[in-house]
This record gives sequence, C-alpha cells and structure tokens, in this order.
Amino acid sequence: MPSSAVPSRAATPPGRVGRAKVLPEHARGHNRSLVLTTLFHDGAMSRADLARETGLTRVTTSDLVGELVADGLVVEQGTRQGSRPGKPAMLVDLDREGLQVVGLDLSDSREYRGAVIDLAGAVIERRAVARPADGEAEGALAALRILSAELLEAATRRVLGVGVGAPGIVTDHGVVVNSPNLGWFDLPLQQMLRDELGVPVHVANDADVAALAEYTLGGASGDVLVIKIGRGVGGGLLTRGRLMRGSRGAAGEIGHVTVGTDQGRLCGCGRNGCLETWLSIRSLDERIAGGADPDDVLRDAGERLAIAVAPIVGALDLSDIVLSGPADRLDGILRETATQTLRARTYRHDDVQVRMSAQGDDVVLRGAVVLILDGELGVS
Repeated sequence: MPSSAVPSRAATPPGRVGRAKVLPEHARGHNRSLVLTTLFHDGAMSRADLARETGLTRVTTSDLVGELVADGLVVEQGTRQGSRPGKPAMLVDLDREGLQVVGLDLSDSREYRGAVIDLAGAVIERRAVARPADGEAEGALAALRILSAELLEAATRRVLGVGVGAPGIVTDHGVVVNSPNLGWFDLPLQQMLRDELGVPVHVANDADVAALAEYTLGGASGDVLVIKIGRGVGGGLLTRGRLMRGSRGAAGEIGHVTVGTDQGRLCGCGRNGCLETWLSIRSLDERIAGGADPDDVLRDAGERLAIAVAPIVGALDLSDIVLSGPADRLDGILRETATQTLRARTYRHDDVQVRMSAQGDDVVLRGAVVLILDGELGVS
C-alpha cells in the first residue's frame, strides 16, 4: 500500500541518498497518519497509550489528537476506570460510526454493486444497477453515475470519499487505461467523478482493491496474490505489504496470459487462449451450459490457473494465493486442482495454499473503504 508522506529513499535522486529535505509539514503529515493508523488497527486508547504505541512524544500526540478531534476524525469516548490512582484516562478513537465511505464494485458479471459502509465495517445501505452489455462505454458510465448518486444520497453521516474498484488497467491517478469489458480506454474516471460528485474519489483496479482488503482487513500476509474472478480475471499482488502496480500499472493482469498451446477461444482483448477464456465465471457457465461435464470444466480451469500462477509463485516465493469470486464455482474442484498443480509445478513450495477470500462477496466493497482510508487519511 502507498506509504506515508515522508519521501522514501527510492524517491531520492541518485547521488543524494538520505539528503532529501524533510519539511515540517511532511513530518506532521506522517505523524498524523501514524496516529490514525494506530487507532484504526488497535482501537480506543488514551493519549498516553497512543504516545507509547507510536513512539511520539506526549506533547506531539496530544496536539495531533486535538487537531484530529477538531477535524471530526477522532472522538473522545469517556474515561477508562482502573486501579491506578489519579485522574482516569480519557480514551480516544476514530469516529468509526460517524464516518462513512461509499464503495463501488464494477467487477461482477451481472451488476454493478455499491454500499455505504462505516469505519466499524457496518453496511449502512446497499444498492445495485444492472450491468450494461460488454463494450457499452456510455451505458457503463451512466449506470455508474446513477449508482454513485443514489449511495451518496443514502449516506447518513459524513462521507470521507467514494472508492471504486474497476476491472482493467488503472493508473495510480485513477485513469482507466484499458478495460475492454466496460468499453473504457484512457478514461480519467477518478477526476471525472470527483468533478461530478463533489467529494474525494479514488479509483483502482478491482483485484488491487481486493488485495488491500485481504491484507488490511482479512489478515493475509504481506506477500500475497489475490486473484479476482468475475466477468474477467485479474490479480492484485502485495510484497512485504506494498501493493505492486508495475511500471505501466498492469502488474497482476494474469487474465490475459495465454495458457496452453491448444489455441483456445477468442478473448475480448483480441487474442486466443487467454486465462480469462477458461476461468472467468462467464466462460465457466457457458461451457457447462453447453453440455460439458462440470467437474471437467472446473478441473481444467484450476489447472490452467496454476500454470499461469506458478512462475509468479516461483519468482516471488509466495505461499498465499487467494481466490475471490463465487464460491459455488471456485471453492472445491477448481481450487483443489489449482493447489495440487501449483505444488507440482514449483520448487520447494509444497506448503503453498490456494484459499478463498476471507471477505466473501464484499471484498471489493470493503477494499474500497481501505482505498479511501489510505488515500484520504494515510491509514494503511
């Protein structure tokens, strides 16, 4: 996930490692994010406890908490009674029920899904709109606008922002470079929605958003590949807890890796035999509806998935592979075959696990909350 505002060594010009000037506002932004991140993960605590957990001075911590209370991000929750003599400590925490996020998931094979979710994880409202036919770019935008406006209207408290998980290649500025299923190419979706909705908006690849949810909320390790399977197939990759986007924003685009030498069906990208033509839910359903044996279809898809993933596991030494999508299709023969094939095709990875997402069907929606927490508050 993106780091705090303090410049990293990697961003320092060659020959000047460690010499980049850290401005006071950068340090304060870093400390502010540190306080919010600590509260988000560890829950309510006193200012003194917060200072000990973050390593900041009590004065700095007290000043930051006061600032965050004034900004409406942190609330005082009353005193903690204890056996120690003296004045009871006042507990502070994120305003988990008073702050909400609108999450949007554009990856489902049948509909666009959205929800208003508070920082305690409670879903306040759900909405969905029918998914337009593939390639209908204007129809897809119109449906997204309707869903966004309805959810913002349904929010009951302050909205921190709108997080969107979209299939395809998405830059770190929220430009959808290539999404054939949606018909979007070089679409500045993030800026477009910000201008129209008047609230902060962050747009990212749906599998990347799912990976953020698994890591931040689902307890996944910092080295994990999340494979999102729906209308298409995509991957979100974290190494050492950092989201890997790649030099062109296409890291994890395993859906368009050719698997096998048997040609395969024509893919929406214009090539034949892409993993997506074997593994997407639409492809699975079409083959089964066409009379193929369901077990054979799922076994074949699991094997081809492992063929595509094995080089990634070997190169990055991964042991945690997470599948996100309909459990009735993925959890069982497909997942078991993928695990067995993956272990057979990699060296010293007999313990590699292919498992289902801990976040269920809401993985992208909950990942959208993480996207906003990170982008607006620096919480990672």
